[in-house]
Amino acid sequence: MNKNLICEEENIRLDKFLTQYLNESRNQIEQLIKKGFVKVDSKTTTKTGLKLKKDQEINIELPTIEATKPAKIDFDVEIIYEDDDILVINKPSGLIVHDAPSVNEPTLVDWLKHKNISLSTISGDERHGIVHRLDKGTSGVMVVAKNNNSHKELSAQLQDKTMGRYYLAIIDQPLKDDIIIDKPIGRNPNNRLAQAIVPNGRDAKTAFTKLALSKDEKLELIAAKLFTGRTHQIRVHLNSFNRHILGDSLYGFKGNLDTLSNKRVCLHAYCLYMVHPTTKKMVNFIANLEQDMKDLLEKHFNTEDIYETLNQTYIINSFNRIC
Repeated sequence: MNKNLICEEENIRLDKFLTQYLNESRNQIEQLIKKGFVKVDSKTTTKTGLKLKKDQEINIELPTIEATKPAKIDFDVEIIYEDDDILVINKPSGLIVHDAPSVNEPTLVDWLKHKNISLSTISGDERHGIVHRLDKGTSGVMVVAKNNNSHKELSAQLQDKTMGRYYLAIIDQPLKDDIIIDKPIGRNPNNRLAQAIVPNGRDAKTAFTKLALSKDEKLELIAAKLFTGRTHQIRVHLNSFNRHILGDSLYGFKGNLDTLSNKRVCLHAYCLYMVHPTTKKMVNFIANLEQDMKDLLEKHFNTEDIYETLNQTYIINSFNRIC
C-alpha cells in the first residue's frame, strides 16, 4: 500500500515530517526510511535527517511484513463474544495489535486472519478489523469489526463517546482522592518512545477513582476512565502527579516485579460499553484479569475487598461521583 504526501513546510526533517503525518512512532518511521521504502521526488532516500523543501512529493511504500515474521501462531486469544458483526476479545499482555514497520512478531491481526475470521477492510491491510487498540503491554477487552458497516458504526461511537472502556491499574502510591486530570499530551521531546504533558499537545482528559488499598497501604488498585484517546494517556497522566503503574518503567516505576511472570505493565482494560452496530442496543462486556495480575492482587490485597469492587456497577458508580 502506497501513500503520497506533499511537504507544506520549508527545511523540515524527513523523519519528523513523516512522524507528523503517519500514525507511527519515530523509530518505525526511521526503519521505513532506512530500509528504502520512502521516495522524495521519485528518488529513494535512506537519509532520515534529509531536509525537505516546500512542495516536494514524498511517496511511502508500506511494506507487507508477514513474510519477515515467524509464520507460526503459537498463542491463542480468549473470545468473549462473537456474532456476524463484531468480535469481542480479551487481549493478552505482550501481544501487539497490528503490524508496523518495526514489528517482527505475530500480531493480533495475524491471529484473526489465521483463524479465518471475517474482518473489515477500512483500516488497510495491516489493520483489518481494528477499530481501537491497546498498547502491547496492556491486556483486556477490545472489539473487532467483522464488516465495514460495523467498523463505520463503531468508529462513530468512538468519536461521540457512546463507546468506551473502564481500566484497572495497580499503582505504586495511593491516590489522595479521586481525581480528574485534564492536561494536553504530545510526544516527549527528550524520549521518542514516550509521550508527555506538553503545552502544544492534544487535549487529554482522564478520571481516576480509588478502589482498594493493599494490606500495607503502599499499593492501590484504581480504575481509570478515558474522555479522550491519546497514546499512553493513562500512564502519562498518572506520571504527571508522581503515580506509576507497576511495571511501567517507561513512565517512572522503579520497583521490583519479580512476582509477575512476564514483567508486564499492570494495566487492564476491564469493561467495554457500546451500542451494538446492528441491534442498536447498549451492550457491556467484561474481560477477566490475567492470572499474573490476579496473583499480585491476592498476594498484596485483601481478596474480599478486591472482588467486592470488581464489578461493573461498582466501578461506574465510582465515576459518577466525580464526573
